Amino acid sequence: MKHTLRSFFSICLLLSLTLVQGQETTPIKSDPKTTKTDQIIPEAPIPLVEIKPALKKNDSIPVKTDRYGVRVGVDLYKLTRALYDKNYKGIELVGDYRLTKKYFLAAELGNENKTTDDDRVNFTTKGSYIKAGFDYNAYENWLDMENIISIGMRYGFSTFNQQLNSYRIYNANPYFGEVPVIPSGKKFDGLSASWIEVVAGVKAKVFNNVFVGFSLRLNRLVTNKEPENFSNLYIPGFNRTYDGSFGVGFNYTVTYFVPIYKKKVAPKKVEKK
Repeated sequence: MKHTLRSFFSICLLLSLTLVQGQETTPIKSDPKTTKTDQIIPEAPIPLVEIKPALKKNDSIPVKTDRYGVRVGVDLYKLTRALYDKNYKGIELVGDYRLTKKYFLAAELGNENKTTDDDRVNFTTKGSYIKAGFDYNAYENWLDMENIISIGMRYGFSTFNQQLNSYRIYNANPYFGEVPVIPSGKKFDGLSASWIEVVAGVKAKVFNNVFVGFSLRLNRLVTNKEPENFSNLYIPGFNRTYDGSFGVGFNYTVTYFVPIYKKKVAPKKVEKK
């Protein structure tokens, strides 16, 4: 009897241990009412970063400054011409003043002494002249550039005298030989002339405040006071007339710019589309 009870209790103990182990290994089912958001693991908080104020667009664009002042110099062509032409002496001073962003007041002042030796006549012209007008700069400079591509006009006036050194009478029939040269020495004083010039030129800055430039000129006489029996074949400042009313000119200059004041240029506003 005792042996039977002991066996019975052993079987019950084994059944109870088996049930306990089964309960421990059974997976726990998730609650169907639990939402997906309850299952997301919360992220760490984002650290605060100090946001600096954005720079204005105008602060990042360099401001262009235009300089206004006087530019003075000399015509190197006339100054150096005497080195290779014994019949010429002359000098021309040039200058301009920047009036606005695009316009310059301009002037030239000079003196010439030139002997012209043609086939039929040899004469010497001495006199002074002045030209005044304006230049328009058609070149749009970048920042810190001051180059000029200009077109302009001048009104010129010259006072001078002519001296007829010698001449030769035209011989329509050279069969009897060439007519000899006739010396003269006759002088004509109190002569004058005025004209209008159309000027096209370039000036480029090569060093700080130093500019090199050249210009081409087309001249048209307005007034021309001539002596009797003699034509003004050469006029100081106007150059050779070729016995007519038109002439051409050329100069090659070096100038120095003297700044007086500056003016800031406002940047152009870009329209938003």
